[in-house]
Amino acid sequence: FRNQSKDKLGRFFGDRIDQLAFLTLSGIDYAKLNNGAARSVGSSFLLLTFRADVTAPSANRHLRVLANGTIASGATASVVAADTMNYKSLVRAKAFAKETGLRGIAVGADEMYHVFVTPTGMADLRLDPDFLANIREAGVRGDKNSLFAGVSSVMLDGMVVHEYRYVYNTSGLAATFKWGVTGNVEGQRALMCGAQALGFADFGAPGWVEKTFDYGNNHGIATHKIFGMLKPQFQNDFTDTVEDYGVLCIDSALSQVI
Repeated sequence: FRNQSKDKLGRFFGDRIDQLAFLTLSGIDYAKLNNGAARSVGSSFLLLTFRADVTAPSANRHLRVLANGTIASGATASVVAADTMNYKSLVRAKAFAKETGLRGIAVGADEMYHVFVTPTGMADLRLDPDFLANIREAGVRGDKNSLFAGVSSVMLDGMVVHEYRYVYNTSGLAATFKWGVTGNVEGQRALMCGAQALGFADFGAPGWVEKTFDYGNNHGIATHKIFGMLKPQFQNDFTDTVEDYGVLCIDSALSQVI
């Protein structure tokens, strides 16, 4: 029973940390699930003290993808169905990040960024003609090319693009409550993360409490943890205002799968 509980509670803990991290980076209140739906009113997420520290993306850390391969300031109401994730917009977003002082992760003398998208967002990117041409022509031949190897992450132009289910999206919202003018556009908030994108305070190992019930016939185990999260913000010399230090939010539409 202990072995089973340790495995399941460990997975539960890691899963909840991931949910909170992506909501914090995206500037989304913990009252929402990562798919946009309302979280249960009984959720302990609503009682977390650092919930009050969640902030929306700063002025120069919120972009949106355009279908023509350019970028614009973030505005969920302005997203249209054709504005799916594409190679050109992603490259332009990276240039914008560098020009506005988003600190990258040092790799030798250069910098790189990690980009997180939903699985559907990754599908949209993989099917983009410019992305296909880039991977086909620039990558090695054979099954080591990420186009054919079936990998879930790809490296392009100094960015490692990952797909992950907890990237914030609107799939849990009803029609008219999503994005776009009429609220019917499915969307995602991709994250371009550089160095120190998220602050995480970790106070010791998780606690473990065992109890028996019904005269020892039933057993229960509970776990608890003290921690906190904060998206760092500092004065930015490039924009002359306070900005999110290590993360850039990039909104895009998602193709309807079903």
